[in-house]
Amino acid sequence: MRRQIDINGEGRFGWRLVAPNGRAVAVSVTFQDTHARCRAAFVRLCAYHADTSGGIQHSSEGGGWVWVLWDGQGRHLAASARTYERHATCRSSYERFRGMLPELSTVGPELWGEV
Repeated sequence: MRRQIDINGEGRFGWRLVAPNGRAVAVSVTFQDTHARCRAAFVRLCAYHADTSGGIQHSSEGGGWVWVLWDGQGRHLAASARTYERHATCRSSYERFRGMLPELSTVGPELWGEV
């Protein structure tokens, strides 16, 4: 698993979690004004994963399902990187992501592509 930081059209930074097969697993929903703040937001998400909630919902782009993760104040933090055809597949992706968060908080520089 590796995490990448992308820059949007407004010059703000968001993270993307990528599986070994190259497929994006999750993306940040909020964007930060610096690379360092984006990285810190991802680290916080992993460290405080137990304080987050989430769920499955219909995609705003039409058919399909997406998952979303939010903090205690209801601010969206992360979302599925794609739309799923089936609710069960989306739920499985959401549960895998939630299960990975505690492990990702202890991963070293290889998660960041620095090794």
